Amino acid sequence: MFLRFVAAFLAAALVAWPAAADPENPAAALLDALGLPKIVQIMREEGMDYGREMAADLLPGGVTPAWEESVSTIYDTDVMEDIVRSQFAESFGETDATPLLNFFTGETGSRIVEVELSARRAMVDDDVEAAAREAFRGLDGSSDPRLAMITEFVQENDLVEANVVGALNASYQFYLGLTNGGALEMTEREILTEVWSQEAETRADTREWLYGFLLMALGPVAQEDLETYVALSVSPEGRAMNRALFAGFNAMYDEISYALGLASAEQMMAQEL
Repeated sequence: MFLRFVAAFLAAALVAWPAAADPENPAAALLDALGLPKIVQIMREEGMDYGREMAADLLPGGVTPAWEESVSTIYDTDVMEDIVRSQFAESFGETDATPLLNFFTGETGSRIVEVELSARRAMVDDDVEAAAREAFRGLDGSSDPRLAMITEFVQENDLVEANVVGALNASYQFYLGLTNGGALEMTEREILTEVWSQEAETRADTREWLYGFLLMALGPVAQEDLETYVALSVSPEGRAMNRALFAGFNAMYDEISYALGLASAEQMMAQEL
């Protein structure tokens, strides 16, 4: 349910943009250098689209002005950004941000993340996302060298597993919101059973989305530059940033998912009266 919004990681989640480093707050400086507001805005656009799809599928009255207003409030970019910054800083801790800032404000890093931003924004379009998935399916299992490099990137950073965990946690929060809002009667065990039943489908969908995105985003990147990017991602600093990004975005999506569950319950209960 929440896959296309949770399946974000080091490359998909943030977009680098040159910025002056703040020596007093390296975590904040890194997020500024990564252009956090830009990707949060894209996530809001994705969320508004998803809210309309969810209303059509779930709510008896479909999309209403009240629902649109609720979803817009839930996807408040200032709130979203604050959650990511707070959780990122806590996870990143005292990690030395210097090599990360040097890369993401340099020529190679900036070029890489520009194409990542372009790809992420393009995949808001369902047709573009479908084409990216189809491109991956056509290469899956082949000896394509670019696919091999991206596979190393994914495996070294455990990206499929981390995204699956994030997606399932978000799904749990959504059901919890529906239940606490009175639209469902489910125990915690029943919610967990329902969420876990989605694991295989979520894993397959996550893998396809992730590889489709990476193939489209990193396709134009020179092999040497891609190798440098992969090496940075598996360095101690790169791994620390990756963990911190997941901590930040997973916390953000947990709150969004729970709020969507509550809002859905409110709409469903109101329409039953």
